[in-house]
Amino acid sequence: MFCDGCGTQLGNAATFCSRCGKSVGATPLMPRQGRIAGHVRLLGILWLAISALRLIPGLFLVAFGATRGFGSGMPLFVHDLLPAIGMVFLFCAGIGIAAGCGLLTRQPWARMLGIIFGALSLVDIPFGTAIGIYTLWVLLPAESEQEYRTLSQAA
Repeated sequence: MFCDGCGTQLGNAATFCSRCGKSVGATPLMPRQGRIAGHVRLLGILWLAISALRLIPGLFLVAFGATRGFGSGMPLFVHDLLPAIGMVFLFCAGIGIAAGCGLLTRQPWARMLGIIFGALSLVDIPFGTAIGIYTLWVLLPAESEQEYRTLSQAA
């Protein structure tokens, strides 16, 4: 057997050429990068970012509604309505943070949570719609389920 790089005669058990260092035989190819491997990390970061943005109005509305003396010209039901709306924002932010952290750490439950919350956030125009579409595009196909399962088992 001869080296196809420099022509040096090689032994039968040689894996590298002793003269030029070239690998002998078939070089193993890089493992095939999956469709969702890079997207899952970006998706986790986006869920964390949009959830942080939902925390701001949630905290503001809860604090604003709790100060009953502020804005005395408002009807009384507004003081009860503002903290309720703020709590909805905080609840959605909590679910988004859980989905983002779960996707970043490749938890098995995070894919389903991401799909459900992505579908629900389609009505939150414009950012919720964008991240919802991206979430469904990445996580919903059947081959994504198999690939995510192998990613979560490896993590």
